[in-house]
Amino acid sequence: CEDAESSETRLRLCQELWDKIKTDTEVLQDELNRKILDSLLDFTRKCSSTRQNSDWASQMRASEIPTAALMLGVNIPDHDMTFQSLSDMLKQSVSPHVASVQAKECVALKHLMKKVLERLMDTVVVVDDEDEEENVETSPRVHRSVHCSLGILCDWYTARTKVGAQTTVDQQQPPVVIIFKDLEAFNPRVLQDFILICSQYIDRLPLTFIFGIATSPSTIQHMLPHSVSSLLCIELFQSLSCTQHLATVIDKLILTSHIAFKLNGKVMQVLIGVFLYHDFSVRNVIKGLQLALLEHFHSQPLSVLCCKKKQALFNVTQLSKPNLDRIRQLSSFKRYVEKQEAQEQVNLMTDDSHLKEVCQQLIKDLHKYHKNYYPILRCLHTLTSSLPRYPLGKQIRELHLICLANNVWENEDYQSAMKLVKMLAKGELVSLLQKCVEILQLSKSKKMSPVPSFQMYKFLSCISAATEITPTVEASIASPVKNLQKKTDLFQLQKTLLEMNESRRAKRLSPFENLRNEALELIDNLVKSHLFPPESQPLYEVCYYSSSATVRRHLNATPRTSIQAALSNPYHYLQNDSLKSEDGTVSNAAPDICIAYKLHLECGRLINLYDWLEAYSTVVLAAEGNDPDSEHFGKVDEVKHARFIRAVSELEFLGFIKSTKQKTDHVARLTWGGC
Repeated sequence: CEDAESSETRLRLCQELWDKIKTDTEVLQDELNRKILDSLLDFTRKCSSTRQNSDWASQMRASEIPTAALMLGVNIPDHDMTFQSLSDMLKQSVSPHVASVQAKECVALKHLMKKVLERLMDTVVVVDDEDEEENVETSPRVHRSVHCSLGILCDWYTARTKVGAQTTVDQQQPPVVIIFKDLEAFNPRVLQDFILICSQYIDRLPLTFIFGIATSPSTIQHMLPHSVSSLLCIELFQSLSCTQHLATVIDKLILTSHIAFKLNGKVMQVLIGVFLYHDFSVRNVIKGLQLALLEHFHSQPLSVLCCKKKQALFNVTQLSKPNLDRIRQLSSFKRYVEKQEAQEQVNLMTDDSHLKEVCQQLIKDLHKYHKNYYPILRCLHTLTSSLPRYPLGKQIRELHLICLANNVWENEDYQSAMKLVKMLAKGELVSLLQKCVEILQLSKSKKMSPVPSFQMYKFLSCISAATEITPTVEASIASPVKNLQKKTDLFQLQKTLLEMNESRRAKRLSPFENLRNEALELIDNLVKSHLFPPESQPLYEVCYYSSSATVRRHLNATPRTSIQAALSNPYHYLQNDSLKSEDGTVSNAAPDICIAYKLHLECGRLINLYDWLEAYSTVVLAAEGNDPDSEHFGKVDEVKHARFIRAVSELEFLGFIKSTKQKTDHVARLTWGGC
């Protein structure tokens, strides 16, 4: 009963966390795309109003089809969300006549025309006489079916836009917007013919095209000849790059104390690696985050404490005996216990009530750690992100990964970064310190003392004043080199060099240099106080998901390995007890393709089909429980023959075998090794 209640609590907390992440992602997506979407909306409104002007330039422009070339980047999985937002905004504020098409559904011109008319007119479109006869028999909306022609669309548009005389012209003629989601995938000939046809109706139909381009604007020139592209009035729009999008998502969803769920360094590296080396899809990164969230709440019973502080403190009081024992088994808690006195260790390991009290304090400390960690991380990133060669990384995620791995102040790159910061010009240093003050002021709370922010502001004011006043430096000391005689011995030279070294050490720093060193020392102390790895915190396991192998296995799929595992051990996926077998064998009750696959592993490069069929038939007859001594045992009937042919065809489709011209009754084996 306790386990069931704990599972329900974890499910509820997981759902609440995912709902918050999903909502924040949608809001963030709208904010990032707002600028480009607003520009597209203004473009469509401007094109619609231009058609109403009577000057010569407007009339020449009206003979062309307004076209927006939207550069979205190669992160194809993210495009659907952008086009959905664009389509909704166009329908709400510009025109109700919007149609979106994809290349996979428009392999021929008639299919493209059909999809455009159906989505604009919301009716069944008949391509030819044969399709019409088919629709008469099958379509429930046959009374609304129309022929596939832009002339029909023009008549429909004219009928829809007939309104009263008091309505403005812009409202009378809203544009007809056609969105080509993946321009590169369209058949160039189909696209050319469609544009040529549309250009013949531009005086009757206010068309506007939007091209979704993943690669380069030159794609339009490569796909369309000049005779076709000259019919388009093209304007280029550039969306936010996927790397900037990812940086914003990480900053808002991962590097924040408002979401209790966290990823450790290895899991983050897997998600970022999939993004950088596979698809550049921020949407898939968020899916990976969702996967990690589900796995964490499913595999970690103590994830009932992965929530807001108030709820977590209450859940500590409701922990069951098994969960308290799990806390005692956590490696971080064991390290915490080892640092306590002997009597305290005994109480923690035996007294459940005392353990709950201590866990509440540890949960408070964990939340305090997160409240302090992220502002100091941003301050350090602000100071080091513009240094030459980026010793601590150009993106904040790189610095975050360094901090997750070990003590960042022990890193050689950190030491070199602080030396480079000391070499910055006064104006650059003042600007960076001003940004740090703003970060610390925004993060002021009960968890972080206001002293660092006040001290940083004080240093900033003093440094700004020091930049306006010429620093007073001790009068330059006369160089002993000038006092050297033309002829001198080794002892005199050594004495002179020692005096020069002492004079350099005795040289007093300027006021600016003193203030700069004090400010950087304050930053260094904050780093050493708050940027230690999460593994140093007791009970960090309740919030941090660390199974990078699980995330990699789910996101980096290996189809061949999965197929071979399924064919060799069907029980692994089907979970049917009758399919259980010893290692290296397949149950005779397994599916036909599994039996055929296992038998083909026992053959060489060429497989005799008749021998294969005989072996298959023997295994299947044994599964049916037939008597081996009967005279019909071993004979292949038509049903078994058909089942065998289907299994062989499936193996050929999967790429395990192929037909060969060497022997007509043989097939060639293509794979070796495996499961």
